Amino acid sequence: MPSSQFPFDAVIFDCDGVLVDSEPITNRLLATMLGELGWPISIEETMRVFVGKAVKDEAALIEAKTGFAITDDWLMQFRARRNEALDRELVEIAGAPDAVRELHALLDGRIAVASGADRRKVELQLEKVGLLDCFEGRIFSGHEMPRSKPYPDVYLAAMNALGVEPRQCAVVEDTVTGATAGVAAGATVFGYSPAEAGHSGPQALRAVGVAQVFQSMGDLPALLARWKLDAA
Repeated sequence: MPSSQFPFDAVIFDCDGVLVDSEPITNRLLATMLGELGWPISIEETMRVFVGKAVKDEAALIEAKTGFAITDDWLMQFRARRNEALDRELVEIAGAPDAVRELHALLDGRIAVASGADRRKVELQLEKVGLLDCFEGRIFSGHEMPRSKPYPDVYLAAMNALGVEPRQCAVVEDTVTGATAGVAAGATVFGYSPAEAGHSGPQALRAVGVAQVFQSMGDLPALLARWKLDAA
């Protein structure tokens, strides 16, 4: 069991934009492939439209812009090209590995990843930045749930597997979509919001119920350790 001095029984992380700096890579490839379909969209616009969401969930928008109905084959091609780019270029979010390992030790391994991405992507990314061992057996994908984020299903599944009550669980998110899911699950949500593009701003995160916004992943363990649950 975690130390009685630590206010949370478990911590659940989003992956993209929280643990790994994947969004610029993924959205550059997405912009290229949407351009191939006839939608001349910039990387900045794909970041605005698609960050925090599964591409398959935006199929209607893509069809409206291109006239192309997204198929399983196209999605498979997108994921294959995306994974190749991630394998070449992916790096961790600064401070994330140390924060994860510190919390893993503090909580006797009661941490998890709950991502809106497909499992293969999540596992590839965690392995790439050397964190797969911290989360093995505790990786949850929105693709495997009845509903993905902003619905709470993936967070509820992670909490159930960890055997923790929502109120005793901290969630770490960087987008409005993900934060909405964590709040709906009943967790105390902490919003990672650095200055870089691809993350939701502090005001937007607070508007959906994030308890506190922070700018450095290296600050996370201390932030959680001093949190008072009644403050949420």
